[in-house]
Amino acid sequence: MRADVFADGVSTRIEGPLLFLRRTVNVGLNEAVEVIGSDGLVRLGRIAALDQEMLTVEVLESTAGLDLGSTRVRFRGEALTFSVGPDLLGRIYDGVGRVIDGGPPVPALARRRIDGPSINPAARAVPTDFIQTGVSTIDLMNSLVRGQKLPIFSGAGLPHDLLAIQIARQARLRDREAGEFALVFVAIGVPYDTAEHFRREMENSGVLEHTVLFLNLASDSSTQRLLAPRYALTAAEYLAFDEGKHVLVVMTDMTNYCEALREVSASHGEVPSRKGFPGYMYSDLATLYERAGSIKNRPGSLTQLPILTMPSDDITHPIPDLTGYITEGQIVLDRELDRTDVYPPVNVLPSLSRLMKDGTGEGFTHADHPDLANQLYAAYARAVHMRVLASVVGREGLAETDRLFLDFGSRFERELVNQTGARTLDETMALGWQLLRSLPTTELHRLNDRQIADYIESDEGAA
Repeated sequence: MRADVFADGVSTRIEGPLLFLRRTVNVGLNEAVEVIGSDGLVRLGRIAALDQEMLTVEVLESTAGLDLGSTRVRFRGEALTFSVGPDLLGRIYDGVGRVIDGGPPVPALARRRIDGPSINPAARAVPTDFIQTGVSTIDLMNSLVRGQKLPIFSGAGLPHDLLAIQIARQARLRDREAGEFALVFVAIGVPYDTAEHFRREMENSGVLEHTVLFLNLASDSSTQRLLAPRYALTAAEYLAFDEGKHVLVVMTDMTNYCEALREVSASHGEVPSRKGFPGYMYSDLATLYERAGSIKNRPGSLTQLPILTMPSDDITHPIPDLTGYITEGQIVLDRELDRTDVYPPVNVLPSLSRLMKDGTGEGFTHADHPDLANQLYAAYARAVHMRVLASVVGREGLAETDRLFLDFGSRFERELVNQTGARTLDETMALGWQLLRSLPTTELHRLNDRQIADYIESDEGAA
């Protein structure tokens, strides 16, 4: 560690989490620093901007108590790093990688930079194999594949936190040993009671044993919010590509991350873009999302399930809009379904998993899985169309077949989308076949004759 200490008078001003200094030493961008105030507290920071005369330090903790005359800054001569090792699992960290579970420090085998690079496209392996979340609308209709990044688009007040905990409890590899699977859960900018709820649920359910939990509170510095997912992804990369585990990273709420990015960007005096967000938000999000994937000839995989709340339920807002460009699909939560007490309120029509075809079907889940999902989607889309038509002409004005589809839509939401506990994929598929039996076989255009005979018309299929 280099011990360059600023003399009095080098600090020029403090604005929120930013400390502006006259440049007197040769330092680099993103270098880690220690900011020491007159109170003796050591605050972690990093160099966010610099030129020939000035440099800007992002202080990752509260700047309360700092004054310009006595503040000193020590430069570490290296980027921010995170100590990793096999004992990461079962531990709880804050947003900058410090243990907060009351236990001893984690024995470290290596120190990794938190701003790790994205996976080289030439080294990427095609994402394959299915991760079972226990949520029917994801497993059957929008399957999550190892190495994929599949966001959940929610809205304020919708139960995305409950869904995040449910997926964390239930997610596992299909037909694989549990020891190969690990979870990294990072809460970004959440209230204290929500963070404690996450902690209790993980501990009480026993999931914490194969989980690394990062908790960044709403009361923490906005600059710290920008680093929490990077510390979490550094831990996930170690578990995936060094320990050979298949890692699922759940990040909630990415909207808090983006708003912190906007706040810090404004403090820097940068020119804003859409809705005040910085123009580089797309590339910044990509540095996080593109760390997911599988590497050729390397064990393990890193799968991401980021969760974000759409401001005003607007899917065209810059946060979900840019996220959708980078990731491979989206799971959309619907407010109307939530108002009818359907949980989880997943709207399957705008939801999409672009890599579902690579991890489902024969050799992965079930040979008839893709066709069943396609037929259910088509039937539900027609049911939604019939609802619009019935609102104009009334139920009595519909043809008999159309009324069957109308009833199918209600049963689909009430019986398949709505669920109280975990379902295996086999249980979900059996429920899907059962729902399709209420429709005329002549209307099941996405199924072949063999599937109709085996699952729709046969007594065994009906059972």
